[in-house]
Amino acid sequence: MSLRSFLFGSVASYASVVVYYMVTDKKALPESSSKLESASKSILTHGIPDRGPNIQVYDNHVLSYDQAKKTPIWVAERITREHVNGPADRKNIRFKPDPDVPTRFSADNSDYLRSGWSRGHMSPAGDNKYSQEAMSQSFYLSNIVPQNLDNNAGFWNRLEIYCRDLTQRYNAVTIFSGPLSLPSPIEDGKLVVTYPVIGKNQVAVPTHLYKIIIVEDKNSKPIGIGSFIVPNKPIGFEHALTEYQVPLDEVERKTGVTFTPKLDTSGLRDLCEIDSCKLMQKGDFDSYFIGRRLKSANNRQTLEKAWKELDAKKITPTQYHIDVYKQKMEEFKNNERNKSEE
Repeated sequence: MSLRSFLFGSVASYASVVVYYMVTDKKALPESSSKLESASKSILTHGIPDRGPNIQVYDNHVLSYDQAKKTPIWVAERITREHVNGPADRKNIRFKPDPDVPTRFSADNSDYLRSGWSRGHMSPAGDNKYSQEAMSQSFYLSNIVPQNLDNNAGFWNRLEIYCRDLTQRYNAVTIFSGPLSLPSPIEDGKLVVTYPVIGKNQVAVPTHLYKIIIVEDKNSKPIGIGSFIVPNKPIGFEHALTEYQVPLDEVERKTGVTFTPKLDTSGLRDLCEIDSCKLMQKGDFDSYFIGRRLKSANNRQTLEKAWKELDAKKITPTQYHIDVYKQKMEEFKNNERNKSEE
């Protein structure tokens, strides 16, 4: 997909304008192009070293890819309530290498197999329910980082749910997400950056993950911002999101990225002051995922197993649980009836 089609497509948005200006700053181009042209004749006579495309564009997310680490540097989205609702289903989607990333610079599913790390979305599938194609693109490994399983399924998942909930209260939500490898002290007090790599392609495992959230009012004007750096490890329900809140400048210094070059964020309010920044608590979180398991059940056994989980966790069934259970049970009965009549 071209940048032009992105800008004028269904995702034309504040986020895409940011990306557009990042890659088309016309004031910077003439002088730098002239110097590079001169260097290509005197120094880079065998060609200009290529790290791949700076920006890669998909239906509902944009990213910058690190070909050395085999993970994204940043992934940008701008979601509305229309994006997070719809018929798209992840059931039959598989993770796969990005066709736009050269094989030698790409991660592979085998890298994650038995590595002890899960495949963590930066643009999550749940942000792409409006389109089956957009959801499928979110499973490209260019959008994935090695993530602690409990973190992926727990705290980070709750943070993603919170971002989707924001679309019910704000016109749109711009999100930047990505991995970080931060230094830690060693015995002599010096700081060093160490991180494992996994698989034959040596995919880098980040020490932390970051997420920047910008909310807009009904006039599409940015009004609030929150920036967070989260350790890539299990985080229990006793920890609040505000514990991991940091200034935007800190994320930018640690990533080396200016995320909003055309937006002065100094006038934006603290997201955690204008909104709750409260993540779903354990009871509600368990209830939410049991509801998902009920809806995705493909036979009576799995349906009954999910239903019994409500009782095991002492969760009172909501009307949603009851309606989904009845609907699925009726569906299974009809299927069985039709088979017996064949």
